[in-house]
Amino acid sequence: MRAVITVIGIDRVGIIAAVSNILFQANVNILDITQTTMQGLFTMIMLVDAGKASVDFEELSGTLAAKGDEMELKIRIQHEDIFKSMHRI
Repeated sequence: MRAVITVIGIDRVGIIAAVSNILFQANVNILDITQTTMQGLFTMIMLVDAGKASVDFEELSGTLAAKGDEMELKIRIQHEDIFKSMHRI
C-alpha cells in the first residue's frame, strides 16, 4: 500500500529527520522524496510503502499530524490512489 506524505511549514533543522524517524519506527519504507525551501518555506513530498507497517494507517496519520503540531508544520498522509484522484487535471 503506497501513500503520499506532504509536509509544509517554516524551514528548520530536523524536519526530514523527525518524519523519517516516525516512518522508521512504523516500518514504513520511503520510496521517493523531494523537498525544497522557498524563501524560508519548507515543502516536502514523500512516496512511501506502508504495506508492512507495524501500525494501522489512522495511527500513523495521527502520529505524523501530532509531530507536525509539535514542530508547527502541516504533515498529512494520504493513500496514493486518493492523492492521484484529487490532483488529476
